[in-house]
Amino acid sequence: MSILLDVLSWVCLVAGGAFCIIGGIGLIRMPDFYTRVHAASVTETLGAGLILLGLMFQAGFTLVCAKLILIAILILILSPTATHALT
Repeated sequence: MSILLDVLSWVCLVAGGAFCIIGGIGLIRMPDFYTRVHAASVTETLGAGLILLGLMFQAGFTLVCAKLILIAILILILSPTATHALT
């Protein structure tokens, strides 16, 4: 079971990192402000969410996991709101 959790956490961490890198490239390559904001919003929400999920799998059922859940909830609520306010 430990190997399965390690593999699952690394898949989430690598996928989250890939989304962040692709979003960074999107920030450079997109033509106007609104498409750049969209690329940043998707990157922050999905990339950070997957990275936090991978860290939750690594932490197990501890206080650290509860803190990561709180951070994920804050990101999922505040990121789209801040992006909407910015545009």
